[in-house]
Amino acid sequence: MSSKEQASHDSARAVAGAFVAARREKRALTTYPGEAPSDLAAAYAIQDLAIGIDGRPVAGWKVGRINVPEDARLGADRLSGPIFADSVVLAEGGETPEMPVFAKGFAAAEAEFLLHVAPGWNGVVPTDDAATRAVLDAVHIGIEVASSPYPGINADGPPVTISDFGNNAGMVVGPLLQGWESADFDAITVRFEIEGLEIASATTATMLDGPLGAVRFLLANLAARGLDCSGGTWVSTGAVTGVHPVTPGQDVLAHFDGHGSIGCKIVAAAPA
Repeated sequence: MSSKEQASHDSARAVAGAFVAARREKRALTTYPGEAPSDLAAAYAIQDLAIGIDGRPVAGWKVGRINVPEDARLGADRLSGPIFADSVVLAEGGETPEMPVFAKGFAAAEAEFLLHVAPGWNGVVPTDDAATRAVLDAVHIGIEVASSPYPGINADGPPVTISDFGNNAGMVVGPLLQGWESADFDAITVRFEIEGLEIASATTATMLDGPLGAVRFLLANLAARGLDCSGGTWVSTGAVTGVHPVTPGQDVLAHFDGHGSIGCKIVAAAPA
């Protein structure tokens, strides 16, 4: 490794360590903790180092959209980040779990289809919807909780978002989507409420190539990074109705018409 490469690695590791420490200590960061990445390679280098420093098992991955014009500049229209096993909450029986966020950082909630890649994936990235469904063993309705110690995590652009675990802080797994094997995701209207007030309604027709396309992106992304998910993994496939800012104390509820609802209460993250 050249001296320039070593300096870049040390800088990335310092950023990764600062984010992991802030998350562990449940404290906000008023500024970005170091040199912010400007491209995908630098962003994922920080994320990969942070996953190693953190050390918790990864149960899944969130997929988010990269909007224009950044998609053209970066050469990608989606991004990914890890979902740690201890931040996944199963609420298939209608429970309303509490989900912690960084009160002085960034916090949002998103209605998402949660697709599960079955154990035994052989590393071949599927190229169409039929082949993508074939690598799945379940689809659930759910909510992704997006939160970061750094308030500017999204405003500063996709590479910064990627660098702090893709801005993920947890996932609520709701009921199984009945008939998922052949379900037309675009035909399911999703509505999102905060404190009982509906604030958005949409379908996956607005989401590039939809939840199945998100799985294809994620598998290709992990393969390119040398990350193994042959043991199975969740894919939180993207915000259907948008990224909705939330604050501690609020109740959020996502309705998937004809397929049930899932909700959670947003609370402030606090040191153990």
